[in-house]
Amino acid sequence: MTTLTASDGHTLDAYEVHPDGATASMVVIQEIFGVNEHIRSVADGYAAQGYHVIAPATFDRVERGVELDYSAEGVDAGRTLAGQLDMEQSMLDVAAAIEHVASTGRVGIVGYCYGGSVAWLAAGAAPVAAAVGYYGGAIHANRDKAPAVPVMLHFGALDAHIPLDGVREVDAMYPDVEVHVYGDADHGFNCDVRASSHPESAAIALERTLAFFRQHGVG
Repeated sequence: MTTLTASDGHTLDAYEVHPDGATASMVVIQEIFGVNEHIRSVADGYAAQGYHVIAPATFDRVERGVELDYSAEGVDAGRTLAGQLDMEQSMLDVAAAIEHVASTGRVGIVGYCYGGSVAWLAAGAAPVAAAVGYYGGAIHANRDKAPAVPVMLHFGALDAHIPLDGVREVDAMYPDVEVHVYGDADHGFNCDVRASSHPESAAIALERTLAFFRQHGVG
């Protein structure tokens, strides 16, 4: 763990992995469950691909040290915490994470759930080279925030939290954004410790994500 300082003076924890020989960086944005064991494993996975990885604890704005499980209680607690976040402040935390790893090379951002929405917003407001969002529930509500860099989005067709009509609307608004919908996948399909885990879709999404970042010079 390391400590970041945002431009407004707020300090937050972050999980960092800096492998030898890294020439590009990745900011990994958490789900509503904090920088828990799963998000750290996701960060480790990107590090294994050669990225200098940072996963900022954006919930530190509300409560420090959040690591929730995927029980009903964990979901309720995560939603409550997420509801207390100010997205503009979260973007300051993202900016601090980007600055921390930028000296390694071009920076990508990838986010999951709440983090998927953060990645969408970062694509239009933060100095990243490319962004990938997994099942970001607030992307449709922020569809007017046009991305300034290449974006890829992943959604599950079975996701009751994110109506497909909204996904299609975003897709139609931004023809250059790569939108993938996985027919057998639900919300959280990338998380291997959730009941909604769908390894086949997760593997395809990861392959696409890594190729996308490399296509755009991140990695």
